[in-house]
Order: sequence, then structure tokens, then C-alpha cells
Amino acid sequence: MTSLSELKAQILSLTREYSRQAHGSFRPADDPLRRPWAEGTPIPYAGRVFTDDEVEAAVSTTLDFWLTLGVEGTAMEKELAAFLGVRHSLLVNSGSSANLIAISALTSPKLTKERRIRPGDEVITVAAGFPTTVAPIVQVGAVPVFIDADPITGNARCEQLEAAYQQGKTKAVMMAHALGNPFDLATTLAFCRKYDLWLVEDNCDALGCSYSMPRELAESLGFTENSPGLDDGPDRVIRWTGTWGDISTQSFYPPHHLTMGEGGAVNIVRDQKLRVVAESFRDWGRDCWCPSGIDNTCNKRFGWQLGELPEGYDHKYTYSHLGYNLKPLDIQAAIGRVQLKRLPEFIEARKRNWEILRRGLAPHDAFLEFSLPTHATGWDAQSGFRWDDSGCRTDCSWFGFKIATRPGAPVTRTELACELDRNQIGNRMLFGGNLLRQPAFVQLREDNPEALRVIGTMEGADEIMNSTLFLGTYPGMTEGMLHAQVQVISSFLQQ
Repeated sequence: MTSLSELKAQILSLTREYSRQAHGSFRPADDPLRRPWAEGTPIPYAGRVFTDDEVEAAVSTTLDFWLTLGVEGTAMEKELAAFLGVRHSLLVNSGSSANLIAISALTSPKLTKERRIRPGDEVITVAAGFPTTVAPIVQVGAVPVFIDADPITGNARCEQLEAAYQQGKTKAVMMAHALGNPFDLATTLAFCRKYDLWLVEDNCDALGCSYSMPRELAESLGFTENSPGLDDGPDRVIRWTGTWGDISTQSFYPPHHLTMGEGGAVNIVRDQKLRVVAESFRDWGRDCWCPSGIDNTCNKRFGWQLGELPEGYDHKYTYSHLGYNLKPLDIQAAIGRVQLKRLPEFIEARKRNWEILRRGLAPHDAFLEFSLPTHATGWDAQSGFRWDDSGCRTDCSWFGFKIATRPGAPVTRTELACELDRNQIGNRMLFGGNLLRQPAFVQLREDNPEALRVIGTMEGADEIMNSTLFLGTYPGMTEGMLHAQVQVISSFLQQ
């Protein structure tokens, strides 16, 4: 009789063989078993990149049939936190949920009265980007204060932070690193330290990006150590994005730097108290911190008296927050653990793919405006990026290749997007463009003019909305796919 372990091994061996035959086109671009891309077939802007290992991990965990978050989730949380060098990572079911949990955690009555975000308090954010960076601010009853975006970097104009501040009202800054390009962390951190504000980094598009600054500046902001695996010399501090603020978020949706299908994470950078409250908001709002299926971690399950409950009321059914259930499945975490091992090669592939597109499209500088990393002042094919005199540097694991049509170009952004579509080349706007122009935010302001506040005229965000799109840089993009995109764009501009 075949034992269960032998039967499982047979199933997993067949699983790997099935994956090799069925999913050859999803392997990394440089994988020798990758199914070749055929000219004239679609070029997606992003997608899943995986091998037999991820499929085997998913099936193996499914056969065990625990399903809800368990040992795989615990392991992935530890491994992600170790990679980043943060105190704790908390898995959730999406990057949008991660943003909701991150800002919700800062409303907890377990925090000090001075720093807790209460209804009507303000959170500074940026006008151009993805709506679920901003929506959670509104959803917790706070007021988003919008500053403009720089059309070149896609990031916030951080020189507007001071204009956005209101004493007694401003409690936090929450912004995304746009398309894998870190925002100006040195300026933002100095601002947050000056006024004792929380910094929430939406790192959903930027896992594997790093930011460095002179050691003297870093130490003045409270940073002395590099992130694990990073070294920029003794006179500098270099850290992954998502590790400079108080709390950060990740998305593991298929286009992102690694995938669990659906999924995300909240990273607690330093403060253990934030872990407790973030976990509570993720897990129904309960006060108990026992994992699913485990009771009495605190050894006083029936020894608490909280709220107006009777003494000894079951701690597993005591709720300190108005929470949610936003956990992913253990199957997703099993996939994510394999993906996390691929992250270093994925990061390098995204950088390489951006460089190939930039070099290929360089002859069209007169018509196209290209993105620059924050703190860069220019780029050329011989020496790469030139940098400003701040001493700060960014190293981008690009989520996408951002371009804009210049005034006087022979085509508009929309015409270029249509031509790319016609040639089956995936492309996207910079998400919601100027979010203030989106129907949801127009309606919000119409219903309650005090529900948000705007600094300045938003010319940069409007320019992004009107002129910008991006192409893919994901690690499934082969050189043939990249060169095909360059050829289509070049031919269209030369008509």
C-alpha cells in the first residue's frame, strides 16, 4: 500500500511536470526552459513570473488543507521582515488592505493622545497616483491634504510639505514611491521629525528600491545602520524603501515585484506597539494576539477585564478596535515564500529592462520626456545618471518605464497609447493621474468641501494625467519584447 508521504511525492512530481508543460511562457525571461516569445504576439506590461517551484508549493500546501493563514504565513512574515530589516511584517490580502491597516493602526486609542489620528485630523499625501493610497485616509475619518507631483519623477513635490502643515491638525504623511522611484525621503523625514509626524511609506510599487544619504545626515534623522544586504560605504547609510518611515505597505498582486496572486503586507519598522494594533485591525479588531488555532498565548485568557465586559471574559472574543478580517490564505504565503527567494534576480531584471528601453528610445528625446530617479538631474548612455548636490541617491527597482509626450511632439499621449494597443503592447497611465479629477474625489468634495484640502494648483499632477504613460519592466520581459516596443514607438514617432 502506498504511504501518504509517497502518494504526496508522486502528486508533487506530476505537478512539476504539468507546470513545465503548461506554464513555460511564465518563467523568468532568462530561464532556459522559458517558452520563446513569438514576434507579433502580445507583450503585457506586467504579469506573473514563476516556475514549477511556486506551483509545487501551492499544491503541497493545498494537500495539507489548513487553508487559512498558518505556518507558511508565519514563515513568510519572518522572511520578508528579515529581507527588509524591519521589526515585523504582517501579511494581508492586498496592498490596498495594507494601506487601510497602516492608517487604521495610527487611529488606535492604544497610542498617545498627541499622536493618535482622530476624525478631522489631517494626513499629507500626493495628488498623482493610485487611489487606494489616499482612500484609507478618508475611510478612517481623516482629511487628505494634497500636494502636487513632479512630472519627471512622478513623486510628490516635497518642497510643498511645509505649506501643507497645520499645527494641531497634521498627524502624518502617507505617500507612495511612484513606479519604483523613491520619493525625497531626506526632506520628508526631516519634516516629519520637525513636527513629530508619522510617516507611512506606500512601498507597493517599490519593493527592492533603495535610498542612501550621507551618514551625517542619516544620523541626524535617527538612522545609523544599513538594510540587510546593502552597503554604500562607511560615509553613507543605505536602506531599502519601506524601512525609513514608521510603517510601510507592500502589494503582491501579479504585476508587482513578487506575487501571491492577491496579497500584501504591512511592515512595522521599529515600534512593537504598532504591530499589536495593526494585527488587531487585520484580525477583526480583537485584543487577543493568539494565532488562528492557538489559544491562551498570554496565559491569562480568562484573566482580563477590558471595556465594560465582566472580569474573565474570553480574551479571544474581546475587541479593542473596529477591525476587519483581511488575512490571506496559507497557500498564497507558500507561493510568496518561493517568490521572495527570486526577489534579488527580479530586482536586477527590472533595472536591466529599464536601461534597455531608455537606451533604445534615447534618439527620441526631442519628442519624449523620460523619468529620472529622485535626486538625479540627467542621464546619458555613457555615464548613466547625474546627481544633484544633496548627497542623496536612489537606486530604483522600476515598476514601469514612464514616458511623456513633449509639447510639439508629432503625437499625443493618447495617440501613442492607441498605437501601442494596436500592436498588442501593454501600457498604462500613471494609475489615476490627478486623483482630484477622478469622479470619486470630485463627488467627495461636492458632498463635503472640507473632506479634503489642496495645496496649490496641481499643474504637475495635471501634466502627468494628460501626457504620461508607462511600459513594462517586469522580469518576464525578454530582450526581444523590449526591442519590439522600441521599434513600434520609434516607427510611430517617425511617421
